[in-house]
Amino acid sequence: MAATKAKLSNTTAGAKGSSKGIGAQAGRDANRVVASNRRARHDYEIIDTVECGVVLQGSEVKSLREGRIALQDAYGRIIDGEVWLFGMHVPPYAQANGFGAHDPDRRRKLLLHRRQIDEWMGRSQQQSLTMVPLSIYFSDGRAKVELALAKGRRQYDKRHAIASRDASREAAREVRAATKGSGYR
Repeated sequence: MAATKAKLSNTTAGAKGSSKGIGAQAGRDANRVVASNRRARHDYEIIDTVECGVVLQGSEVKSLREGRIALQDAYGRIIDGEVWLFGMHVPPYAQANGFGAHDPDRRRKLLLHRRQIDEWMGRSQQQSLTMVPLSIYFSDGRAKVELALAKGRRQYDKRHAIASRDASREAAREVRAATKGSGYR
């Protein structure tokens, strides 16, 4: 009886996430960020974000898994009730040539619910906002894009954001130093 309990506990432990087999690979790729658009957080004031799927060809997925992608100049646009991502450069996969190759700069369709598309279309037109991708990652084996509704910053806004970020870092550093110094006395 003890042997069956030990065997049962080993199988349930393996199902939760052992270091071998498919479970480990799925855990490792659960939310693996492929690329992030750090420049977008600097150039834009992020108002709202949403996770959306992206329609890709097979060779594009293989290029993404290798981490080869450029999001710097990418932006989203709503055309005929569908959300499209422009300017995302996915270089061709090395082993895909001829029929399997893809156009690196083609527009890619983003998958959102109808009510989300309608809401974002209204907000972007009324407030003159833009849609920028913040990151692209794999979630449960599917490529996802974190799309942000953002407002462009002017040069003085960027300087102000940098100054406030530096001030908050300095304050946090002082708090850490103060708590570290008082803990040893």
